[in-house]
Amino acid sequence: MDRVRPPAVAGYFYPSEPARLRREVEGLLQRAQAPPDPRVRGLLSPHAGYFYSGKVMAEGFRVLSAWRGRAGRVFLLGPSHFVPFWGVAFYPYRAWATPLGEVAVDREGGRRLLEKDPPFLIHEEPFREEHSLEVLLPFLQVALPDTPILPLLFGEADPKEVAEALLPELGEGDLVVASSDLSHYRPDPVARARDQKTLEKALALDVEGVAQGEACGRLPWATLTALARGLGWRPRLLAYATSAQASHDASRVVGYAAVAYLLEEDPPALR
Repeated sequence: MDRVRPPAVAGYFYPSEPARLRREVEGLLQRAQAPPDPRVRGLLSPHAGYFYSGKVMAEGFRVLSAWRGRAGRVFLLGPSHFVPFWGVAFYPYRAWATPLGEVAVDREGGRRLLEKDPPFLIHEEPFREEHSLEVLLPFLQVALPDTPILPLLFGEADPKEVAEALLPELGEGDLVVASSDLSHYRPDPVARARDQKTLEKALALDVEGVAQGEACGRLPWATLTALARGLGWRPRLLAYATSAQASHDASRVVGYAAVAYLLEEDPPALR
């Protein structure tokens, strides 16, 4: 198989013109306040259009950029918004394309996960129109160029079971990025109150609390939370916003957060 997954939401969630897209992503990363941190191993990122969530996304990927030229792979964990199924889907594309070029897929790592059988399965349909992983790729291409990805889409799955299966696959240079927005289409004060409760669960590494939270990617996020518990990663909230800050419409908003997961001590390879 030599197939490349084409972009599905270029020109909608983010610019389709390569030079404009690169300028926008580079500008957002340059303006981010959080410094690169070599202790980072995991990240929660939103996945809305850049107009709404780009500033929050940039805070997370700016921290992750400490691994530029050093990362082995990035595991991308996202929700399937449109295709319901049981398990966690992988599809062995050779690469994913964006207007900035191709991102290689770690097909061998995907094959090893598929050998575990449940909860992993080959399933292409959820990937075709899904945006939750695609919108992260231009930020990865700028912050961590030439880093391969292992993209996984979640249907219904047990986060602890998925984390247990992923643990032996994670190497020293591997990073994990979970994709999720927070509450959807509530008045801004209500959204902020609900999101605060979800973030409190995440910052306490409460796997069940995150899995039951009001977030479209709660299962990928809960899986990252379980990995963080098992590997000693400490969560730190980098940024929070609602769509009202971009749209100036506080009546029905979506919440966005960036959370970095940091290894407590500096790893020897990065000293």
